[in-house]
Amino acid sequence: MRVITQQTLGGPEALTIVDAPEPRPLPTEVLVRVKAIGLNPLEARLRAGELPLLGRPPFILGWDISGVVEEAPQTWRFRPGDEVFGMPLFPRAASAYAEVVSAPALHLVRKPASLSHVEASALPVVGLTAWQGLVDLGGVTEGDRVLVHGGGGGVGHVAIQIAKALGAYVIATASGSKRKFVEGFGADEVIDYTAVDFTEAVRDIDVVLDTIGGDTVERSLAVLRPGGHLVTAVAEDDSELAATYEAAGMRFSGIAVDPDPVALRGLVELVEQGRLRVHVQETFPFERVADAHRLLDGGHLQGKLVLTAGEADLAPLRA
Repeated sequence: MRVITQQTLGGPEALTIVDAPEPRPLPTEVLVRVKAIGLNPLEARLRAGELPLLGRPPFILGWDISGVVEEAPQTWRFRPGDEVFGMPLFPRAASAYAEVVSAPALHLVRKPASLSHVEASALPVVGLTAWQGLVDLGGVTEGDRVLVHGGGGGVGHVAIQIAKALGAYVIATASGSKRKFVEGFGADEVIDYTAVDFTEAVRDIDVVLDTIGGDTVERSLAVLRPGGHLVTAVAEDDSELAATYEAAGMRFSGIAVDPDPVALRGLVELVEQGRLRVHVQETFPFERVADAHRLLDGGHLQGKLVLTAGEADLAPLRA
C-alpha cells in the first residue's frame, strides 16, 4: 500500500508518498480500505513542527477516514464490505494518510448512504468537536442564543447546523465574503467581523463556541448573559482565562475532542434527517497532498479539504 509520510518537519514539500506494508488489525480492530481522508488544520501544524503531539518524524499524519472494511477478524461490530467512517485513535497517531488503515472498531460507525466517502471523511473531527462543544459541554437546548465564532470554517459551519437542530437561535461571525455561505447553513444572524465589533452587535448569549482563539476568547466574556458558557476549541489550556470567566460568574470549557461513537451516531442521525451536511471546498488526489497542505497553510477555508485514495464515491457530493 501507499502512505504519505515525512522524514523531517517543514513545509508541504516534506510530505512524501512511499510504499509500506499493510497494517494488521489487532483484536477489536478492523482493516479499512480508505476511500477518502479529511484534512484538518492541526495536521499542517504537526507537519511544520508547531506541536509535539506525534513526536519527531518519521510519522504519518491524519485521523479522518471513510472507507470499506476489508477484514474484521476479532470484532462483532463490522463485517467485510461494510462502509464506515470515523476519527480513530485521536490524539494518538492513526496514520490515516494511507490507502489502508487499521482502526478500533469502536471508533467507527457505518457510513449513511446519503453521504459520499468524500463527505463522510470530512465530518468526524469537525462534527465531533462541534457536537461535544454544543451538546456535551454547552448543553444547548431549545431557545438558547448561541454565538459561533468562525462560522465559515470546518467546525463552524457544522456547529451552526447542530445548534439549529437543537432549537437554538444562532449568530455566527464570519468575513463578509462568507456571509451567503454561512447563511446557507441556517445562521439567523451573521456578523462580519472585519467590519463590525461583535461585542457591540450582540448580547445575552447563552453559549459561545469559539474556533478562532486569540483575543476573541477574552472579548467574548462581554456578550454572555449572567451564567453563560464559553466553549473553546482553541484555548482550552488557558487557566488564566478560565479563572477570569469564573470570577465573572461565567463558565469556561475547552474541547479536547476524542473518538465518540455515540456522538458519531448522533451526527449520522442528523444527516439522515436532512438537518446536517458537510461542505467540501476541494478534493485532491493522494498524489497532490502537498497542494492540499498549501491551502491548509493559507487558512480562511470554507468547510473542509479532502484527499481521495482509490476511487472515492463522489456521486452524492453536493455543491
